[in-house]
Amino acid sequence: MSDDATHRPETPAPGESTTAPALYVERTGPIAWTGHNGRGAEVLIGKEGAPGVFSPGELLAIAVAGCTGMSAEGRITSELGDGVAMTVGVERVPEPFENRYARFVVELVVSGPEVEGQDASRRTRMLTTAQAGIAAHCTVSRTLEAGAPTAVTVTAELP
Repeated sequence: MSDDATHRPETPAPGESTTAPALYVERTGPIAWTGHNGRGAEVLIGKEGAPGVFSPGELLAIAVAGCTGMSAEGRITSELGDGVAMTVGVERVPEPFENRYARFVVELVVSGPEVEGQDASRRTRMLTTAQAGIAAHCTVSRTLEAGAPTAVTVTAELP
């Protein structure tokens, strides 16, 4: 599909804000898609295991991991400084015999000399408040835990 003919959804779904940036994907080839937002970011989406792309399941897991890190970041950096290293790993656990995940196992690792030099009780308190921040503010995990209905409409665009 050429840039001139790219279809960008213009009508928001019921309950969506008309001021929010558009989120959409467009097909770029066989089992190849590009996701876009209204700020110019793009992500390549494809089949699980294909080089250079994220699968939809990987994107969901990365969203959980990213939201986890961002939700804890403020508490951790206020304690240890902006230079502290953080990595969030995430594992997808499939539900046997169903086309879905049973759960995501997420681990936020804070590392570096800032952590080593911190008093153990202060470190425990920081990690506990970071965990509470994740539980309260990670929109992605909170949405998955609550369950969000998905309304899909399929239409044909005629010339």
